Amino acid sequence: MTTLRSYVSGEWHAPTGDGTPILDAVTGDEVARVSAAGVDRPAAVTYARGVGGPALRSRTFHQRAAILKSLAKHLRDHREELYALSARTGATRGDARFDVDGGIGVLFSYASKGRRELPNDTVYVDGPVEPLGRQGTFVGQHVMSPLHGVAVQINAFNFPVWGPLEKFAPAFLAGVPSLVKPASQTAYLTHRLVEIIVDSGLLPDGTLQLLCGAAGDLLDHLTEQDLLSFTGSAATARQLRTHPTIVRDSVRFNAEADSLNMSVLGPDATPGGTVFDLFVDQLVTEMTVKAGQKCTAIRRALVPRELMDAVSDAVADRLSRVVVGDPGNETVTMGALASLEQRDEVRRGVKALAAATRTVSGDPRHVDTVDADPERGAFLAPILLRADDPNAAEPHEIEAFGPVSTLVPYTSVEQAVELAARGRGSLVGSVVSADADVAARVVRGAAPWHGRILVLDPDDAAESTGHGSPLPMLSHGGPGRAGGGEEMGGVRGVLHHMQRTAVQASPKVLGRVTGRWVPGGPRREDSRHPFHKSLAELRVGDHVTAGPRTVTAEDVAHFAEFTGDTFYAHTDAEAAAANPFFDGIVAHGYLVVSLAAGLFVAPEPGPVLANYGLENLRFLTPVAPGDALTVTLTAGQITPRVDADYGEVRWDADVVNQNGESVARYDVLTLVAKEWKR
Repeated sequence: MTTLRSYVSGEWHAPTGDGTPILDAVTGDEVARVSAAGVDRPAAVTYARGVGGPALRSRTFHQRAAILKSLAKHLRDHREELYALSARTGATRGDARFDVDGGIGVLFSYASKGRRELPNDTVYVDGPVEPLGRQGTFVGQHVMSPLHGVAVQINAFNFPVWGPLEKFAPAFLAGVPSLVKPASQTAYLTHRLVEIIVDSGLLPDGTLQLLCGAAGDLLDHLTEQDLLSFTGSAATARQLRTHPTIVRDSVRFNAEADSLNMSVLGPDATPGGTVFDLFVDQLVTEMTVKAGQKCTAIRRALVPRELMDAVSDAVADRLSRVVVGDPGNETVTMGALASLEQRDEVRRGVKALAAATRTVSGDPRHVDTVDADPERGAFLAPILLRADDPNAAEPHEIEAFGPVSTLVPYTSVEQAVELAARGRGSLVGSVVSADADVAARVVRGAAPWHGRILVLDPDDAAESTGHGSPLPMLSHGGPGRAGGGEEMGGVRGVLHHMQRTAVQASPKVLGRVTGRWVPGGPRREDSRHPFHKSLAELRVGDHVTAGPRTVTAEDVAHFAEFTGDTFYAHTDAEAAAANPFFDGIVAHGYLVVSLAAGLFVAPEPGPVLANYGLENLRFLTPVAPGDALTVTLTAGQITPRVDADYGEVRWDADVVNQNGESVARYDVLTLVAKEWKR
């Protein structure tokens, strides 16, 4: 059998010794052996910091995003191979797609987020400029820069593709290299994933490393610039969190641990109705996908007491049609658990739950299988339990990490919320109800104990991704026993790998740090209109000042008639004078913006291709007939696109009256060609 290699310090390392056998979850045959004997762990983290980190930090967010997109496309071409190998972990075709396609989807999502929401720069600006002095010469702003370390990522056995990729993607986009340590039971699938990635040649050296086998003294070599992310049991998370190096150097730590997730069936449900059926379908799906080995699966199904019998019967009927066996058989709908050890662990959990529950469906000691030996393979029947006493401790404290769920009755929405909180912190909860008031009460009440809450109703059912599906654009994590951390979460997941620094400086210096023009900073003097400059020629600080343009009563009246905006402040002098903000008729705010555009726009064809919006528009001082407007338009931020022949320019627009008072301030967004032939 093959002994899995580690990919460290830029090369594949074959371990010394025989290693520990990894068995096929379906047949019990040996698949591979795993060992990290002989791996130089200190050299691996040093290589990440010294080679991978600089390679990533030299690239912009957009360039990193482009690499993620290319990698996602490359992996998509290898899905069938990964699906086939997933079957040896006990996964059905649907389970494999959940894992493999989900991981590839994370790469695509972060590639898109990076291009759309992050700058084509190496520094991320967090929040607006803060004035720190009265004259505007002393200002502050938060900037974020990638940590100069390595992100060590310890993953669980249940998602050997999605798990590593969900951690790798935000770290890579942030500019931090990753060192992945998969769980041994399914490490051969992560190993093949990394082989495919390395062979693609898409990643800069040192940005992804793989450690197959024991972590050993790896954590001893982390520093204050490194990060540690963990998915697994709460007990292991506690050990990692209190590791002397993690504590001493305040190593940034994120954990996703045990989670007794709940789903609430709303009291508006009726047997056979749409809401009732949605709940039953979701519960059965969550019990059987990945054989229930999901940190997001439903462990506690909270049901109105009067519906307990109906739900028990409906779920048991559905579970009786689940076909357990070899995932290679197309009739099989639920495969094996990841290992015999995992099956034993689930059986122990079911036995512990028996103190407060009775079995509705399934036998932990017997299961009929198709094309598989139920003893050699790690097979288990889906097990539905029922706790008639909602206050019994066991259902709220014991997680059987497999195809096991417990029905728990409630008598009021308030009690349902109270029971939800008994999980002491969960990754996800859900409420299935067509009553928006009930759903809102559950969400508001349960939110402090949950990282994510799904509301499933007839309106969103067709598009809902389901209770157990984390999405890369939203936070994945939970409070309390769920670990207290957050993975993914769109840009939040990226920023987790970066240091926020408050910079206090003059507008000139702050502008140089952020790469953006800061009000009060110097403008570039140039006789050419900035709209005549291509992206290659334009510089931050280029500007045009135009005006004045006197606003007349006729302008205001015409604009009101032309647009249909006849609000009294623009048309009725007496009513306008009675308004506490005005002394009489005032110009429309959009008239002011339109007049400003007429002042600063260069009308002839040029490199400015389109105006695609305004942001941060504020009307600061009323404009009355007779006021004279002057506008200054300054290039504030220039963002070339890596995959197009144009880029975005954000312009600062400041419109002032004859007294120098700002009447309107906003950002103008344009698309500008990189090159332009006159």
